[in-house]
Amino acid sequence: MKLGLIHRNETVYDLRVPMLESHLTDMIGLARGLRGHLTDSDVRFLALAAASLPPSLGHVLEIGSFMGKSTTVLAKSVSLAGGDQVIAVDPQTLPAVTDPAGTDTASLRQAFRHTLEANGLEHVVDFYRLRSDEFARNWNRPIRLLWIDGDHTYTGVAADFDNFSHYLGPGAVVAFHDVTNPFEGPLRVFSERVLSSSSFGACGICGSIGWAQFTGGSAENLRLTIRKAWLHRTLRLLVPLVSGGGSKAKIKRRVFRMLRSLVPRADVDPEKWVAEIETNIPRKRESSTGCGPQRRR
Repeated sequence: MKLGLIHRNETVYDLRVPMLESHLTDMIGLARGLRGHLTDSDVRFLALAAASLPPSLGHVLEIGSFMGKSTTVLAKSVSLAGGDQVIAVDPQTLPAVTDPAGTDTASLRQAFRHTLEANGLEHVVDFYRLRSDEFARNWNRPIRLLWIDGDHTYTGVAADFDNFSHYLGPGAVVAFHDVTNPFEGPLRVFSERVLSSSSFGACGICGSIGWAQFTGGSAENLRLTIRKAWLHRTLRLLVPLVSGGGSKAKIKRRVFRMLRSLVPRADVDPEKWVAEIETNIPRKRESSTGCGPQRRR
């Protein structure tokens, strides 16, 4: 059985389901030995997205690397789509919202460097030790996969989305970590800014990752419209439960877990996922090298 056709630069090629399934299984096994906060379902989605989206659409950009778990999965997967680079940015400072009592900054940086070296990825990952807003000032290249896993506050996630989503072209994918975990930023930005936008079509949740494909506002079918509306509606129920603390914090957490069970977040099916996203991938696109497209207003 074959996956649908995807374009490597300007050449059509195909991936077979068994080969891709084998790679996803390998990535899950590898990731289990790395420190970080990704579940098996998260790893499966990231590996599939990096292995499926053609380099002709732009770059793979990771915002937030922590100890290199997702960085490694992405970097080990891009070659299956004909790519050879992952760009990652992280200031590598602690504590953070997601790691309030984590390791010290020096140990974090050492662990990240060791992860890349141990997996032979030093020349695949182009890493910048910067805040994402600082990095954004000089970014002007198209993006095919935008992985947002940095500052989890609403202000931080919204800024990352605003700074880099301008460089998504038709067919590209944006993905947010921790959409179904109790962090206000990923949850609100994905539900309010992505699912409510006509610029995004195919979408879903895999594990804790919320993803959507940029279409630029092209007409979508009724099935996608219903899916987006349902996801938005169910995620909106969680928003009041992730802001603030106070005496009712424990009650909020219990209610959050109960309502989260309504959100569809099954493991991604490679064949179905590729078949869905390929319909919006252009057959030809300008090279992703050089200055790239101008910022859309």
